[in-house]
Amino acid sequence: MKSFLKTCTALTMALSFSGQAMAQEMLKEIGKGEGQVNIIAWPGYIERGETDKAYDWVSDFEKSSGCKVNVKTAATSDEMVALMNEGGFDLVTASGDASLRLVAGKRVQPVNVDLIKSWGTVDERLQNAPWFTVDKVHYGVPYQWGPNVLMYNTDVFKEAPKSWNVVFEAMDFPDGKPNKGRVQAYDGPIHIADAANYLMAHKPDLGIKDPYELNEDQYKAALDLLRVQRTLAGRYWHDAMIQIDDFKNEGVVASGSWPFQVNLLKAEKQPIASTIPEEGATGWADTTMLHVDAANPNCAYMWMEHSLSPKVQGDLAAWFGSNPAVPAACKGNELLTDEGCKTNGFEDFAKIKFWKTPVAKCGSQGECVPYYRWVSDYIGVIGGR
Repeated sequence: MKSFLKTCTALTMALSFSGQAMAQEMLKEIGKGEGQVNIIAWPGYIERGETDKAYDWVSDFEKSSGCKVNVKTAATSDEMVALMNEGGFDLVTASGDASLRLVAGKRVQPVNVDLIKSWGTVDERLQNAPWFTVDKVHYGVPYQWGPNVLMYNTDVFKEAPKSWNVVFEAMDFPDGKPNKGRVQAYDGPIHIADAANYLMAHKPDLGIKDPYELNEDQYKAALDLLRVQRTLAGRYWHDAMIQIDDFKNEGVVASGSWPFQVNLLKAEKQPIASTIPEEGATGWADTTMLHVDAANPNCAYMWMEHSLSPKVQGDLAAWFGSNPAVPAACKGNELLTDEGCKTNGFEDFAKIKFWKTPVAKCGSQGECVPYYRWVSDYIGVIGGR
């Protein structure tokens, strides 16, 4: 993560949106495909049937468009920002803690939604979301969204944990053994918001209104809580597959996670379940964003349109355990089933505190700790400082 510090700091320093995010020239029409499209994506987000033949939303697109899909997976938002800064990619499935950085850093270009025929089918709650819309300009197309869940071992927890305290405070678990070394935490700086969300419920006197907008005292309290967590966490995870292995083979029994890991472990008949505890949860709403220097813009626009088809949206939601950006995908999808959206928390949208980039000039209290500090300080927490 240290390798991203310089990049993150430079981009975040630019995060003042008072007329700064000037719209570049948008594409006016979609021409002939260039033959390929290069995408940075979260693991599990773009499947071509290699993991499970039932989950393939790439092959048909390649046949119909003539655009070969090349995918580079990234494990954290900071890695996505670094890769986009390096260049050579057309699209990225960016979460809210990366998207505004990409806009401010001028790494992405506005998207002409008039060229996206399915734009009108996008969930109205997402169409103008602040994590990818700046000065009424859209810098991408919504992809999927979901919560950061508490994943736990059902052999240890006969009932779902009611609070996130199981990963933040020292305690014995129901099996009589300490939680030290048996819990994990996410290694992205945005995890500071999970601590702030916990403090919103347990230390209301701090006055936290938004876990991404913290003044100095609130921020210090969050870091102090994370330093306690540092004494408990056996590993800071960012690779979904490594976390899956840790739950199977390394004695980890509780951690913040994504529905993706939960679903894969359940599919392997592992004793795993997930919950959103009483404090609520942070979450992610991901946006497909177009690189400012995309070499294959026509194929990229074709992919963005393809990504909004109800079939793709439903299949992806079933695979990842996420929620579709297109509500029509919630009905009639064989893989997701008509109950899938409800199971994945489609009705919990208002309860989720979606990832966004912390900025100095914040809405809830005027002055807040900006993201570059989150990056450097979280590295210090992980390093035991």
